Amino acid sequence: MDISLEIKKLREQLEYHNKKYYDEDAPEISDYEYDKLQRDLRKLESENPEFADENSPTVRVGGHASEKFAKVTHRYPLESLQDVFSLDELDDFYTRVGNTLNESKTDYVVELKIDGLSVALEYVDGIFVRGATRGDGAVGEDVTENLMTIKDIPHKLENAPHNLIVRGEVYMSKQVFEQLNDELELLQKPLFANPRNAAAGSLRQKDSKITKERNLSMFCFNIQNSDELDIKTHSQSLDYLKKLGFKVSPYYPVMSSKEDIANEIERMGELRGTLDFDIDGAVIKVNDFEKRKILGSTAKFPRWAAAYKYPPEIKPTILKDIIISVGRTGVLTPNAVLEPVHLAGTTVSRSTLHNRDFINELDVRVGDTVLVRKAGEIIPEIIGVEKDKRPDWAVPYEMPKKCPVCGADVFEDEDEAAIRCTGAECPAQLLRNLMHFASRDAMDIDGCGEAVLKALIETKLISSPADLYYLSTDDIMSLDHKKEKSANNLYQSIQNSKTQDLSRLIFAFGIRHVGQKAAKVLSNHFGSLDNLLNASEEELTNIRDIGETTAKSILSWREQEQARHIIERLRQAGVNFTGEKTAKSDKLKDMTIVATGSLTLFTRKEINDIIEALGGKASGSVSKKTTYVVAGENAGSKLKKAQELGVPVLTEEQFKQLIET
Repeated sequence: MDISLEIKKLREQLEYHNKKYYDEDAPEISDYEYDKLQRDLRKLESENPEFADENSPTVRVGGHASEKFAKVTHRYPLESLQDVFSLDELDDFYTRVGNTLNESKTDYVVELKIDGLSVALEYVDGIFVRGATRGDGAVGEDVTENLMTIKDIPHKLENAPHNLIVRGEVYMSKQVFEQLNDELELLQKPLFANPRNAAAGSLRQKDSKITKERNLSMFCFNIQNSDELDIKTHSQSLDYLKKLGFKVSPYYPVMSSKEDIANEIERMGELRGTLDFDIDGAVIKVNDFEKRKILGSTAKFPRWAAAYKYPPEIKPTILKDIIISVGRTGVLTPNAVLEPVHLAGTTVSRSTLHNRDFINELDVRVGDTVLVRKAGEIIPEIIGVEKDKRPDWAVPYEMPKKCPVCGADVFEDEDEAAIRCTGAECPAQLLRNLMHFASRDAMDIDGCGEAVLKALIETKLISSPADLYYLSTDDIMSLDHKKEKSANNLYQSIQNSKTQDLSRLIFAFGIRHVGQKAAKVLSNHFGSLDNLLNASEEELTNIRDIGETTAKSILSWREQEQARHIIERLRQAGVNFTGEKTAKSDKLKDMTIVATGSLTLFTRKEINDIIEALGGKASGSVSKKTTYVVAGENAGSKLKKAQELGVPVLTEEQFKQLIET
């Protein structure tokens, strides 16, 4: 093995994952896997000091200050912690401390290691004046305005010193994290991988209103300028922070016995499943500040602290069944029913199997003995199969062809692993479908937000988008806290939406691959919903901007019994089904254009549609009034006549430049 190449490879891997974790808030590997890379590199570097590098990821903190925010140089560096992964490694830490201090027993504080984003808060005369992220430990990002929105951070302190710098961890509770991902799923936006990354992404927003909506929390764990205060120990500093109004770790016992500390680490580990926030370890710190000064720090770590990282707990259990759930975006998700197993503080009996590709890659089958762990200590996941224990009767699993909720056909896209229900009235998708239907770019029903729609669903007043048009003001007023005026406003907004442009209605249906642009093209081309419903696949694919995939999606959607039911209910309610072939612009206004010959960039119909859509007149004959003739190959008499009359002749490419400039 070439040691220099191995070290170079590990450094590049860590730099990449540092960027994903610290700067982009989008990790691709678990903390445990990342820590293993760090340990491997540290071991190689210690055994081969000739390859030492002051810029190695083992020497410096991994993050960088983003260009989005003003930079803050920390008065006191925000150091990282030295990780240990076993009690033996922790013993080595005790030995180093004891040898440096020349004592056999030292008092330590044991705290929960909160998994969040590290920040420093600065107070002057009790007023919160600035807050910054850790960044690379020396320079961070000024996120004062965003930190102001966090309820756990006091804006004013009573009886505070002239200067106070507090370090803490911003985090997102598990409950808030689940709610946030539920909302993102409804909006079909990317989900956060875990609460830590959700917290980091939320704190580093340019708009503080978004940060406020994310309901972040914070624990404080250190006074950075304790040397300026009359405080002698870390435990005293935490008591002082509590007295000032800061939220600190709920547990911070002082211990000197290795056995007591080991028991406390184990106890804290058992708490993981019961806490409403993520921890990824326990922190052991020398309590006495004077002793900390003697111990000092490396370029990256204080020598007076260690972070005991909990390994991911992995246990075998039996996969009893695979059941399908249908998400609010119509995605069918296979879920494992497991023989109950105790894992990271809780009993696990269910786990997601993600999608068909995940099942196929693992070749997981009902009856298998599977290996389960908790991703990020929260979500149970299957990471392997003990195939040598597979029963003879176990067979490969196949995803259903029908939605288990509404019975509609499922759609399998070759380009993605997700399989989706196509049901237009599928109860599992109802909230998401209603939100899309009422959204600003669709039917634009003001006052018809998520909370109102949820209430309408829960009271069984609606079971499809069409039901909105059959609501009375009394129905709306029956919802909690709905007053007569707001009920009348919502009712009127629903009625007003009946006259929306046809393109909005087509978009509101939520047909796969039909976005706003395609909806406008379809509305302009067909002029009515009925014409669209009766169009052939050939007619659809001949329309510019409507490809084969979109055409097939439209055909599949309109054949659904659920879609036909919605359409008829909307028709009976008086919703507008007609549109006009309106001009997109006046680019070709007052122009008469003739297309002739064999065209290659456009069909004859497409080019005529474009001419009319841009305000021009598409003609079949050439005269003195003709503005241009667009000539393809083998153009005959029309080209000849244009030349005789002096009418400008364009190639298809020249016509394309005309309409695009």
